[in-house]
Amino acid sequence: MTKIFIDGKAGTTGLRIYERLSTRDDIEIITLSEEERKLPEARRRALNSCDIAFLCLPDDAAREAVAMIENENVVVLDTSTAHRTDTAWCYGFPELSAEYEKKLLSSKRIAVPGCHASGFIALVYPLIEKGIIGADTLLTCHSLTGYSGGGKKMIAEYEADERCELLDAPRQYGITQQHKHLKEMKAITGIENAPAFCPIVSDFYSGMLVTVPLFKSQLCEGFDINSIKETYAEKYRGEVVKYCDSLDEGGFVAANAVAMKDSMLITVNGNEDRILLTALYDNLGKGASGAAIQCMNMVMGIDKTIGLVL
Repeated sequence: MTKIFIDGKAGTTGLRIYERLSTRDDIEIITLSEEERKLPEARRRALNSCDIAFLCLPDDAAREAVAMIENENVVVLDTSTAHRTDTAWCYGFPELSAEYEKKLLSSKRIAVPGCHASGFIALVYPLIEKGIIGADTLLTCHSLTGYSGGGKKMIAEYEADERCELLDAPRQYGITQQHKHLKEMKAITGIENAPAFCPIVSDFYSGMLVTVPLFKSQLCEGFDINSIKETYAEKYRGEVVKYCDSLDEGGFVAANAVAMKDSMLITVNGNEDRILLTALYDNLGKGASGAAIQCMNMVMGIDKTIGLVL
């Protein structure tokens, strides 16, 4: 029986992880009372007595939790931003390459990817790897997300009985171009410049649609839109991340089309001159809790899809 502790179980990501794991018979969840979870010594005991610890905390609290762990056998899955560009940690996106998967299987410190970053990296990493675009290519990324990505406070704002009318319309944010996901988007893909990033939150609970537009002139010589499609089709043919020829319904792609699922669907649209790379998934699924559970399953040496909704 694998012992699990979720530090930060009350948050959006932690709660969804807890709900998924609480029905499994191969896992024992270590729980703390409301009073205990705020006591450093109680957290320390739980963190050191588990086999796998999920950190669903703000960055500073996640670093504090890691510092508490003295048991060298504890595997840490950190869902915060704190360790995603730390080369001593494994970046938990095994679909990117055999090397990423191998490192994940043997790692004790795993950083779960950010929600927006997951789609961008899934789209751009293979193109850099294959030499379809150069590392110096200047990129743009648009990302539509459900309001659950903003955590408890934003969820409460959107679900209040009386709310500001501005919440009825999509809202662009991250307008200073300092979004916390930019560092990992740049570091993991290997691009030299962070993309111009346009995240937009809208009035639906969960779901995410990430688009990276490209011009034909940005592709390296000898490559075209079909090269990109073939690259994705070869790389993404698993049960969790999968290439699809088309995702639209009558020319529209809904950002919440795979809400509450843990899969990610990749497609390519446009034409020879203007190309749209698209990743469709749930910001709380492959963008957060689902990705964390997938990583946990792999560390446990069991089918990575157990407990996932695909």
